Amino acid sequence: MTETAFYTVTGRDFFPGAVALLNSLRLVGHAEPLFVLDSGMEPAQRALLEQHATIVPAPRDAPPSLLKLEAPLTRGARTLVLLDADIIVTRPLTELIERASQGFLVGFENDRQRFFPEWANMLGLEGLRRAPYLSTSALFVDGALAETFMPLARQRQTSVDRRGTWLGRGSERHPLYYLDQDVLNAVVASHLVADQVVALDRRLSANPPFQGLRLLEPASLRCTYRDGTDPYMLHHWSKKPWLVRMRSNVYSRLLTRLLLSSDVALRLSASDLPLRLRTGPVARAERAGIDIALLVPGMRRRLRRTPSVVTAWPDSRPVSDEGPGT
Repeated sequence: MTETAFYTVTGRDFFPGAVALLNSLRLVGHAEPLFVLDSGMEPAQRALLEQHATIVPAPRDAPPSLLKLEAPLTRGARTLVLLDADIIVTRPLTELIERASQGFLVGFENDRQRFFPEWANMLGLEGLRRAPYLSTSALFVDGALAETFMPLARQRQTSVDRRGTWLGRGSERHPLYYLDQDVLNAVVASHLVADQVVALDRRLSANPPFQGLRLLEPASLRCTYRDGTDPYMLHHWSKKPWLVRMRSNVYSRLLTRLLLSSDVALRLSASDLPLRLRTGPVARAERAGIDIALLVPGMRRRLRRTPSVVTAWPDSRPVSDEGPGT
């Protein structure tokens, strides 16, 4: 069995993010295998990515957010690292992998602290306890420990009535609004004891608007907060900068570096990206124009109007690329 492996899920519309994730892992020194669950990539995208990762076919009847556990459970390793395709790794994850390998689930606390006693009845769980609410965007799990809760989490995720969740346009008041994340946290809170879970400061997985975070060294991907803390990764939940016009930020600046620089594992063509994410003076002018325009309320609405939806998974209705914001 592989000692350590990375896992992500991507499709046609999130392909640039998956490539940036791959390239960031390689640049910070991670050569471990990467398994990519293919949730609707174009053939040309798949052909590019399979030169650098193992492509795993995905079921076609579920959105990517419900398939995060598919590849880890079918292509196991002694230590599993699950990362969303909108993550850029900015420094080595070695210490987190080592901690997880000692029998732990390691994750980052979400900025929402959710707990519902109703989880027990809704999901058929016993021994539910209050626990830190983790983001499912980045998880580090001992392989043996994963076998004690991941199969159940996968089963419960796929059996949930989606009408009250973000996929069904529900509200945050619903106990399972965040679907995969709520279910996994509920299962962890009922099947793992407190000292098996390591909840890290959420600032170590930085989220938009990346307040107080500076890009110090584009070559090494190093970012730091004003107090000198370096996050392990940037997670661009919500709208994606390759799909929607938005103000440039540390993630979008690194995205250009990770997709177009000559030192990356998988280099894309500039024509694969919108002008605002390319290099050169014309691209810089485009970014500056968007940044200025977004300061004007009327222009902000016009710039963000299209594209308003993306195809989240094959053979499905379109849903907002914004997702649940977690």
